[in-house]
Amino acid sequence: MDQVFVIGDIHGEYEMFQQVLKYFQPEKQQLVLIGDLNDRGPKSKDCWLLGMELVEKYQAVYLRGNHEQYFLEFMEKPEDWFPSYLYNGGKETIESLLHKGATDEYSPTEIAMMIRSRYRSLVSFLSERPFYYEWGDYLFVHAGIDLTKNWKETSEFDFLWIREPFHEGKNRTGKTIVFGHTITPMLYGDMQTTSLWESDGKIGIDGGAVFGGSLHGVVFDTKGIVQDYELPNEHGPWQPDF
Repeated sequence: MDQVFVIGDIHGEYEMFQQVLKYFQPEKQQLVLIGDLNDRGPKSKDCWLLGMELVEKYQAVYLRGNHEQYFLEFMEKPEDWFPSYLYNGGKETIESLLHKGATDEYSPTEIAMMIRSRYRSLVSFLSERPFYYEWGDYLFVHAGIDLTKNWKETSEFDFLWIREPFHEGKNRTGKTIVFGHTITPMLYGDMQTTSLWESDGKIGIDGGAVFGGSLHGVVFDTKGIVQDYELPNEHGPWQPDF
């Protein structure tokens, strides 16, 4: 493939996901999803099923994000993870997989059992998602890498969760590292700039769509950014209802 088309954190914003995919050209682009398709937004289930379909149909690379991980941890130990998962947007994911009000009706264990029995293939698909993808001189990863060691030795936790030590550390990898996870308004430090963030061979592409920001679909070739499709969130930010 001559190019990579990478999509930032979607967080259940299914309509925006569909909209940005209109720019994807499968005949010449490798599709990469940077992770966090679920939680907070209203349609995690639809986003996940579309993610699975894109992997199947176009051999898309769907990277594991910390929110996919959150969901998997909840599925493994529902009673332990339930409160923090709900607080971080898991309530919307559970309701999209089951039904509205499910988190009040059933115990965490019952919820996990129902999800596992109805969505067995989805759960195993999520547990197989890779932590990074290399393409020439580019490295695509959800949160970042440990810049103090050989990047391949980065812990799974850091691939999914790292913030400042990666953003502020010196990039000596010789690679351009494309990442999501930390919204660009936070990287800019003004809580409003949603455009791509670039510094020291690192490119942040999470425009904070679910928080009322924007979703990026970015096209790269071997020389750099070819195109950035930035879609604004038209219906406002996620509001937790608890």
